[in-house]
Amino acid sequence: MSRIGKRELVIPEGVTVNVNDNNLKVSGKLGEMELNIKPGIKVETNDGKVLVKRSNDSKEQKQLHGTTNANIANMLTGVSTGFKKELEINGVGYKFAVQGNTLTINAGYSHPVKLDAPAGIKLECPSQTELTISGFNKQVVGQFAAQVREVREPEPYKGKGIKYKDETIRRKEGKKAA
Repeated sequence: MSRIGKRELVIPEGVTVNVNDNNLKVSGKLGEMELNIKPGIKVETNDGKVLVKRSNDSKEQKQLHGTTNANIANMLTGVSTGFKKELEINGVGYKFAVQGNTLTINAGYSHPVKLDAPAGIKLECPSQTELTISGFNKQVVGQFAAQVREVREPEPYKGKGIKYKDETIRRKEGKKAA
């Protein structure tokens, strides 16, 4: 058995887990999520824990076993504490601005770039050069953060662009005069 697939997931306080045939529903203070369980995978809840079991040892079932367990773990974390990504922008005149559910990015183009945040995403801008994206769905938070970063990826010579807060940009040495 895979290590990830056989781990027992503890249900956090304030979170409810309902299993109906091939549908799993997790709800908590931050939101509600659903997961369709593939055939051959069985999810059980007892004594405040979630267990994932598989029907046989085929390669596909082994893969689904660990993936399903990891997805359920992300759902439990998401509805109880949530996920967040922090971005920062470097460059002269580069800045973030949040108005409601719309993010405006000035990143050196002739026009500001506007992005609408998906449902369930909360945008915060502590300063003009910092952005915090938070939500209960790990995949949606990560995907939107990647879209924002894609507007102007950091370049290796001066480090200008949008990067994750904990990301380090490997710098290259520029041309040298003779």
